[in-house]
Amino acid sequence: MQPILLTKPTVLLALTLGSTIIFVLFFQPRHLSSSRKRDSMAARSFVLWLHGLGDSGPANEPIKTLFRSPDFRNTKWSFPSAPENPVTCNHGMRMPSWFDIHEIPVTVDSPKDESDVLKAVQNVHAMIDTEVAAGTDPNNVFVCALTLASVLLYPKKLGGGAVFSGWVPFNSSMIEKSPEDAKKTPILWSHGMADRTALFEAGQAGPPFLEPAGVSCEFKTFIIHDSAGLTWSWAFNKQRRAAVPRIMDQDSSTKFFLEV
Repeated sequence: MQPILLTKPTVLLALTLGSTIIFVLFFQPRHLSSSRKRDSMAARSFVLWLHGLGDSGPANEPIKTLFRSPDFRNTKWSFPSAPENPVTCNHGMRMPSWFDIHEIPVTVDSPKDESDVLKAVQNVHAMIDTEVAAGTDPNNVFVCALTLASVLLYPKKLGGGAVFSGWVPFNSSMIEKSPEDAKKTPILWSHGMADRTALFEAGQAGPPFLEPAGVSCEFKTFIIHDSAGLTWSWAFNKQRRAAVPRIMDQDSSTKFFLEV
């Protein structure tokens, strides 16, 4: 296998942006509208955004400036950086990664390294615990990436989780360990049909896998249309276990996504 070229996005990924806006607004707790009557810490929302393979937290921070809806006025964003680890699919090359990816493209039958995933989940839970200890209501906490394991193994129900062109990185035995409150956390799963890093079939198999456990998961499919002169750049997402297409417009051509 040839080493995979990693591209660091400098602008918000169009699909990721749209999905996240829908995700946070759709799952925003109703009581946030009465936040003036509550403690400011308990009422604010917290979005934990975990970057992709080879990327960094600071490189993703401009994303928050594009969320201009009043619903995000009282939102705290966190963009942590992953430690450098060897990545199997890149022949052991060390790079920022939350946990290992054994092969690309990721398929339904790709190896699942649960122990490595659990180590990453512990780090994510520590970040959430710090925010909750500061006074943020768990129902106002939203996790973007490394979503399934982080959400389903957290001891409390969270505001929501967003999966971007991902897949289930664990077996059914892990779901059996999921607290009942955690299973109540709603999940929004968006997957592009043109994805060549985490195949569409791998993502499509996720919701049926979760449903028997009583996990609420809404699956969104996107078709990406491009016009002449458009170039595709794949921003590899280690945490989301996928690559979300980033469109680089070379001739001011119109670019848009169509949800099906």
